[in-house]
Amino acid sequence: MEAKNIRAVYFIGAGGIGMSALVRYFIHRGLVVAGYDKTPSVLTRQLEKEGALIHYEENVDEIPHLCKNPAQCLVVYTPAIPAEHKELQFFRDNGFEIQKRAQVLGTLTRQMKGLCVAGTHGKTTTSSMCAHILHQSHIDCNAFLGGITKNYGTNYIVSDSDYVVIEADEFDRSFHWLSPWMSVITSTDPDHLDIYGTKEAYLESFRHYSELIQPGGTLIIHRGLEMKEHLQDGVQRYDYALNEGDFHAENIKIENGEITFDFISPIECVPNIQLGQPIPINIENGIAAMAMAQLAGCTAQELRIGMKTYGGVDRRFDFKIKTPKQVFLSDYAHHPMEIYQSARSIRQLYKDRHITAIFQPHLYTRTRDFYQEFADALSQLDEVILTDIYPAREEPIEGVTSKLIYDRLAPGVEKQLISMDEVIPLVKSRSFDVLIVLGAGDLDNLVPQITNILKRK
Repeated sequence: MEAKNIRAVYFIGAGGIGMSALVRYFIHRGLVVAGYDKTPSVLTRQLEKEGALIHYEENVDEIPHLCKNPAQCLVVYTPAIPAEHKELQFFRDNGFEIQKRAQVLGTLTRQMKGLCVAGTHGKTTTSSMCAHILHQSHIDCNAFLGGITKNYGTNYIVSDSDYVVIEADEFDRSFHWLSPWMSVITSTDPDHLDIYGTKEAYLESFRHYSELIQPGGTLIIHRGLEMKEHLQDGVQRYDYALNEGDFHAENIKIENGEITFDFISPIECVPNIQLGQPIPINIENGIAAMAMAQLAGCTAQELRIGMKTYGGVDRRFDFKIKTPKQVFLSDYAHHPMEIYQSARSIRQLYKDRHITAIFQPHLYTRTRDFYQEFADALSQLDEVILTDIYPAREEPIEGVTSKLIYDRLAPGVEKQLISMDEVIPLVKSRSFDVLIVLGAGDLDNLVPQITNILKRK
């Protein structure tokens, strides 16, 4: 990547939320940027408008001429791409420099000061919050995020700052390529056991990640995590939590759809923080984001303004309808603990309302490993409608279906099993008080249609 003669970058899996931020980075640098993705999407069409040459057929003949020269083209791929992919094989057979997305981000953390956010969940919101606080402050930052921010309409922020905010992804141990200057670790609830095998291996992966923080840097870790960090000499350690730790909140007030609290910090306490996206789980995310921004040099007033003006991320507790009579939102939550936090937050906001979730489980392995935990988390709600499992990169596993979760929902929870084809007819035939769509699969593609149906009612 440092090579001066690189004139083109080719992305295999260009439309992924993490990959697309790098696509934008290299377009901004003035290089020829091209790539493949399996299906067109709103995001890939936007990248094409911005200058990327993207095609949707696995075909070597579709690769642009400049991207077929190994001396001039860097190839970037996502670990979700199968090894037998024809285009990937072509690049391997012809001696191209091929890097994972995380390797490219790793290079950036060595060229700039990387402010990285790792954790099973909370990392997209926390990193986008921190990026927004910094970007509107006198410090500024670059950012590669795992979601489209409402403030900027993109997952990529560019500036002349030395700081770069990066969402550190543990899938396929990708975050081991990074060299953070500072890092937040939000949570280490086991996930991706198809990759890691055991909880112990998952926790060990986070321990190794903590070793990568540069001497003179900082770790900000959620209090009470099972992992045991191992830090290089000269790395400062802080912890945080909702009500305790070096960084925490006091005087929390949740009323009339607004949330305010005092930010308690060993550097400088900041009273009367108002959440621009008033969701209970964002108090903790905000504490972590403000801690990192404050350590990077943001002032108390910059923290206050940044938090108040933060608009959230697409698909993260994303309100589509919010009226006294009807509430509809979409949330990317797909791990049991994320579902638990999401359900808990919506219950806190709407204590006496009837809450219905439409949930699409993501991955056969995750459903197999956590079906009881999913059922426990969803049982906080009044009604649960389960769709088919979204397979993503996986083949079906015998006996693993959404019924594993359905059968274990608590007594008293209204429940239904439906196919994806039945979602829209169901929404048309029903009325809802509070409705939330949960999951990381393609159910979210139906959200605009559901929104229009509910608005017409």
